[in-house]
Amino acid sequence: MKISRRNFLKGSLTTLFVAGFNLPIYASNNIKKNLVVISLRGGMDGLCALPAKSDKNFEKLRPDLILDKNLEINSDFVLHPSLSTFHELWKEGKSSFVHATSIPYTGRSHFDGQNLMESGGKVPYQVKTGWLGRGMKIAKLDGDGLALALPMPLLLRGVPKNDNYFPAQGKLPDKEILEILSQVYSNKSEAELKSLVDIVKSRPKVDTSYGGGYGSRDNTSLARKAAGMMIKPNGPRVAVFEVHDFDTHSAQGGVDGTHSDCLNEIDDIVRALKKYLAKDFDNTLIVTLTEFGRMIKQNSGLGTEHGYGSAVLMAGGLLKKSQVYTDWPGLKKKELFEKRDLNSTIDARSIYASAMSTVFDLDFKLVKDKVFWGENLQNLSDKLFKTG
Repeated sequence: MKISRRNFLKGSLTTLFVAGFNLPIYASNNIKKNLVVISLRGGMDGLCALPAKSDKNFEKLRPDLILDKNLEINSDFVLHPSLSTFHELWKEGKSSFVHATSIPYTGRSHFDGQNLMESGGKVPYQVKTGWLGRGMKIAKLDGDGLALALPMPLLLRGVPKNDNYFPAQGKLPDKEILEILSQVYSNKSEAELKSLVDIVKSRPKVDTSYGGGYGSRDNTSLARKAAGMMIKPNGPRVAVFEVHDFDTHSAQGGVDGTHSDCLNEIDDIVRALKKYLAKDFDNTLIVTLTEFGRMIKQNSGLGTEHGYGSAVLMAGGLLKKSQVYTDWPGLKKKELFEKRDLNSTIDARSIYASAMSTVFDLDFKLVKDKVFWGENLQNLSDKLFKTG
């Protein structure tokens, strides 16, 4: 039976991907510095993660969402208790925060906002690549990216050889499928894809590294797996995680609740990366990314609506110091965006451009021009990161 490339792609290869398999390609360069991005889908409430204790307007607007426990960091802000690893790292000079920041999007749509937070653009769906993928391309880091998710996030698109790891919940493809895969890609023009098939064939029937089965999809296990890959000499230098369910229109909670659970997931990722990257954590920068913040005033369902300004959480040894970097706009009604949201005084893309400049050893202007089309972004490298 003759199997065409087209039919194969529509059948067998699709089966592999749906089952949770992706064909891995590993970087050949030695790891120098690592960049980890955690996408927070749903709109992370920066005022929940990092409440402004010095702003008395906050308590008036959220009487039922105020934290009765918190973690002290400075005279102006406190940390949500779910971010205990960030608090520990704060004491070591390895966690930091940028507050009152956002991507330049004010439309309040999750779909449009998430597209823009990953593409780095201003018009939804206009750009087909991600800012991180474009940054990797100019740094010549083709194949050095790892997504702990399926499908490949837009954020990493722009270089062709990035990899996914997201364990299958079903069986490995049988021998017949793998043989078909080998035959279809046996010619010289498909040599690279054939080598990937050989990698899949060589995988053990059961992944016992993380408790048996085919591996776990919880973020702690994914972070452990990512760290194990990143510490290898030819391992990825870039990793992308995803945390969902930040869209808390009701029952958001204070110390406990849905938002607290989501913050705990971020903290779990950072804790696992710190543990399993070991000494390489000192050469790592972790940053978060979200489409928008939440409205300041609580709603009748004890939740919050879509907002604007939020916060970026950061960790790792490449931070300059522990700090809350902000141009605080205030929470009085006249200071709010559209009289309802925390305003954004720092374009979040300035943080990401500066992060890539630092980690990839690229000139900031090159990143600004090639990745963000010459947008008027601030170079925050010297303020936030170790650049020496």
